[in-house]
Amino acid sequence: MLKLNYKRIFFLILIVLILEAIFIFAGNASKKNESSQLQVVTTLFPLYDFVREVGGDKVNVTLLLPPGVEAHSYEPMPSDIVTINNSDLLIYTGKFMEPWVVDLNSGIGNSKLLLVDSSQNIELISASANQENSNLDPHIWLDFHNAEQMVKNISAALIMKDPSNTDSYQENSRIYLEKLAELDLQYQETLLNCQSKEIVYGGHYAFGYLAKEYNLSYYAAQGFSPDTEPTATDLVNLVNTVKQNKIKFIFYEELSSPKIAEMLASETNTKLLLLNTGHNLTKDDFNNGQTFIGLMQENLNNLITGLQCQ
Repeated sequence: MLKLNYKRIFFLILIVLILEAIFIFAGNASKKNESSQLQVVTTLFPLYDFVREVGGDKVNVTLLLPPGVEAHSYEPMPSDIVTINNSDLLIYTGKFMEPWVVDLNSGIGNSKLLLVDSSQNIELISASANQENSNLDPHIWLDFHNAEQMVKNISAALIMKDPSNTDSYQENSRIYLEKLAELDLQYQETLLNCQSKEIVYGGHYAFGYLAKEYNLSYYAAQGFSPDTEPTATDLVNLVNTVKQNKIKFIFYEELSSPKIAEMLASETNTKLLLLNTGHNLTKDDFNNGQTFIGLMQENLNNLITGLQCQ
């Protein structure tokens, strides 16, 4: 018969109780730390990354758009509304990119939620003559001066909601604005000396701001949304543009079918290169910590190849 060692049992029970107390204390401390952070929800990846840079450890930021999902087809789920309702700030691009936010504002139950339109003080442009002139282009972050203003708008909103951490937000914003200015300088210097000045894009019209800023010609197969289908005339015109300008590369977009770009490349005997709009990331890029500036530097590398820059 096994003889019980009551002292040992008592000691083990005591250890278990102590460990449980430690875990409970640590869990409460973690929850307290999390609750002390601003809870911020963003709609698109650039906003998510801007908040991450400016907010640092003072914020807990959530990207509504699931990695790998095309942004223009996104509509919030009931679980997304719950997430928004439990947050301090919802930061979005503007009414032309996320029109559902306007409807959301009237039905949200959290009176303390601050809705932040990051396009404030940014002049929106319309598309080129062969596109939808009646609409304004919502892809504002692809002009890095606009991105700087978006960061300033985000910083101001964080300070408004959490004035006790003003110094931190201002310093983080200053550092990140310098990085965006350096990115802009890289684009300016690099795209100044290119054999080609034409971007032919087998995707939706997203790079109007970038083309305008760096004096490039931009031709897109689709309108502001990937859901718009090009007409036969549109495609013929693009093929003729490629041939007349002796263009060697067709650019395609991320997270959408490249079939239009592939067709254009096949018709013109050209090659394909990715040009990332930055709306969202693939799951792998998101998990690997890709950044907005990282995406834009990859774009610049592909533009160097596609436009044959020195």
